[in-house]
Amino acid sequence: MIYSGKRVVILGLGRQGVALSRYLAEQGARVTVSDVQPAEKLSAPLSALADLTIEYVLGGHPESLLEDCDLLCLSGGVDAAIPLAQQARARGIPLSNDSQIFLEVCPTTHTVGITGSAGKTTTTTLVGRMLSLAPRLFLPRGAGKQVWVGGNIGNPLIADVARMAPDDLVVMELSSFQLEIMTRSTQVAAILNITPNHLDRHGTMEAYIAAKSNLLRYQPHDGVAVLGWDNAVTRSLTVQAGRTAYFSAEAEIAGFDGAFLRGETLVWRWGGNEHAVCTLRDIRLRGRHNVLNVLAAIAISGAALALAGAEASTLPEGMRAVINNFTGVEHRLELVHERDGVRWYNDSIASAPERVIAALNAFEEPAVLLLGGRDKKLPWDELARLVKARVRHSVLFGEAGPLIDRALAAAGVPAAQRTLTGSLRDAVAIAAAQARPGDVVLLSPGCTSFDEFRDFAERGEKFREWVRAL
Repeated sequence: MIYSGKRVVILGLGRQGVALSRYLAEQGARVTVSDVQPAEKLSAPLSALADLTIEYVLGGHPESLLEDCDLLCLSGGVDAAIPLAQQARARGIPLSNDSQIFLEVCPTTHTVGITGSAGKTTTTTLVGRMLSLAPRLFLPRGAGKQVWVGGNIGNPLIADVARMAPDDLVVMELSSFQLEIMTRSTQVAAILNITPNHLDRHGTMEAYIAAKSNLLRYQPHDGVAVLGWDNAVTRSLTVQAGRTAYFSAEAEIAGFDGAFLRGETLVWRWGGNEHAVCTLRDIRLRGRHNVLNVLAAIAISGAALALAGAEASTLPEGMRAVINNFTGVEHRLELVHERDGVRWYNDSIASAPERVIAALNAFEEPAVLLLGGRDKKLPWDELARLVKARVRHSVLFGEAGPLIDRALAAAGVPAAQRTLTGSLRDAVAIAAAQARPGDVVLLSPGCTSFDEFRDFAERGEKFREWVRAL
């Protein structure tokens, strides 16, 4: 679409809405921004856009927004099923978002998209660092001049698109909320895993899987799809175009490119040739799930660099260097404090029971587990059984505390091994009283943060603050 003179309505004034508003206004669009929050709660984003001519409709999304509307754009936090979006569809008004528009106008074809129920940010960060070595070490002169990393990871790439060049490399983390309305994809499209998540938003697993699958459905014909073999859902996905690569810690997939665990060695295969990258001892992250994240990063970055013209045999050394020096991303099994022989870990990113299971399985020490927040209508049975077997004491907080308490009781967790409280701050104090030397205290909530905090990052930051103040 040529945006000059078009009336574009943007719903949501978070990071994505602000970046997209600025881009479209600078392209000459007539931009209207609507948010359900009132102006007094939006001072920061409104200030960020104060130099632009933008109309604001705050405190709700009235149907009048659709009058003379050429395009309706949804920020990630805005449900595509809200009445205004349904009314737009009924009127034939197209829906879009910042990631879709970015891919439409992006000057480079060297793009990587990464999604999944867990591990997106760790994998995206690893891939970004692996590709960042490429311009000076691996690619032909002039290729891969700069690497851009963003999307759902925190930096909307539409904010940087004007500074990108045709030979640059782009790595995007994409959520199901973004993907559900997208009809564009990336040259390398990776779906790491799909487990129950965001069912409060998508309603059914089928709808959630369909949203993730848009990354494959609209992929260019010369692309590479990278799928997690060890997850039954991603293993079964149908690739629409291009070639398929897999990553696995359980099997070597004959005849396919990808990254596999062979004994203690992580092996990358491309075009029938195999290259040893590193060993398990080189990975500085806890847990089997992080071994899979590293394998995914190898498969994804290897495919992206090979498509950009790198010589495959030169790549493992750079991959190994990144893996050797990578200690993780904050709020993901982050060691925040050690006190009186107790180690405190911040895994605030864990907003689904599946993620808590992965976190618990990364430890052998006795655990005091902090669970709670706002429930996403996900099953708790499997985690409850693991808590009974592995957790010495559970502290349950927030809106979902009573629900989780009932699930643990139904699994046979004794009442003496679980404490129900109101807030995360209270949960930290209770955990401190329960913990013994040799324990780990793990904040791995299994829920969203929205009952008490702005997002998982604020929850993790407050947890660190309260733990260090003990």
